[in-house]
Order: sequence, then structure tokens, then C-alpha cells
Amino acid sequence: MAKLKKHPVAPIYAVALVWVIFTLVHPLYRVSDYVSVILLSAVVFLVAKGIWPTVEYELPDPEPAQPEEAAEEAQEKEAPEEAPQEKASTGDPKIDALIQEKDRAISEMRRLNDAIADETISAQIDQLEDITGKIIDQVIEHPEKQPQIRKFLIYYLPTTLKILNAYDRMGSAGVTGENIGGTMEKIETMMGTIVLSFQKQLDALFRDEAMDIASDITVMENMLAQEGLGGPQMDS
Repeated sequence: MAKLKKHPVAPIYAVALVWVIFTLVHPLYRVSDYVSVILLSAVVFLVAKGIWPTVEYELPDPEPAQPEEAAEEAQEKEAPEEAPQEKASTGDPKIDALIQEKDRAISEMRRLNDAIADETISAQIDQLEDITGKIIDQVIEHPEKQPQIRKFLIYYLPTTLKILNAYDRMGSAGVTGENIGGTMEKIETMMGTIVLSFQKQLDALFRDEAMDIASDITVMENMLAQEGLGGPQMDS
């Protein structure tokens, strides 16, 4: 425990006051004048020290850190800052770019959905988000289908986001007018067509698979018919 002393300043002020008063009453011309004021100052200083003595106090030592706390502090100091985690690469730059585009588009749709209050538009954005995810997931699973969604990625998807952003800005403008009202009505009318076009894009990705299945069904039906297994036989 550390011991500290606090010296009062009042005795020093008292001595200074003695010199001021003495010089005003009795100017210092001779050596004896200086001796007198010095002796008087010493007496005043001792009296003031008796009135305002030096104060001693103890400062408690800081408590030692507990072992667990010390260990945690050491770990915090030594632990390196965690770097932001990057998504694992698929090894195919085109697919990686496709995944990034999907995340970006869906994130923007969700932001717009939260910002736009119209329930019909909100429900349509939900549909667009779901269909967009399915379209891109289908191409990620079957990279050979990438050419089929080239126009979708280059034009339809970004233009749809642009239109929805315009709708959000106009709705947030807080004013009504011919230009704003007319444009918003056109977008509301157009949204149904946009949802339908997205659905057709998803359906088109299954065209080849549907044709293959249809061909398999036709062949199986013919074989079953030839074997007499095509269905219940009619009595003649």
C-alpha cells in the first residue's frame, strides 16, 4: 500500500500576503527591513502550518488479476483478428460469378420487398426471388445450360431490378403527379408479365429433359402395347 503526502498551499499564500502588506506599510530600504519581514514570514509560515498541516494518506495497491481473467486477457491480446470469411470457390470462375450474381440479385429483391409497401408488388417480388433462385440453381447444377440464360442475366434480371428500384424511389418521393402516378401504374401492370416471363425461363431450362422423358414414355408405351401390357384388355 503506497503512502502519499498532500502539502497544503495555504502557508505559502500566507507568507506572500505578509510580504505584500509589509511592503505597503513599511517599504524595504535597509537590510534590517528585509530581516524583519523574513522573520515575520517564518513565524506566519509556522502558524499556518499548524492550522493547515500536511495530510498523509494511503493508496491501496491494485488487486492482482484472477488467473482466469489474466488468461482471457492474454488470449484476447494474442488472438489475431478474424479475417472475413470468403465463400468457397467451385473451381469454375463462371459458376462462381453466377453464384455471386444470384446472391446479389436476391439480396436486392429482399431490400426492395422490405421498402415497397404495396402487397401485390411485394407478393410478386417474392415470386421473382423464388424463381430467380431456381433458375440460377438449375444452371449451377447443369453448367451446360448457361447459354440458355444469357439474355436473362444480361437483360431481363437487371432491367427488372431497375424497374423495381424506380418504383421504390417514386413511391418514397411523397408526392403525386401525372409522371409519377402514370409510371407506377405501368410498373404495377407490367409486373404480372415479368413474373410470367421468369416462369417461362425456368420452364425452358427443363425443355430438353421434358423431351427426353416424353420420348421415354412413348417408347415404353409402345413396348407395353406390343407385350399386351398396355392396360386392361377389352373382352371381345
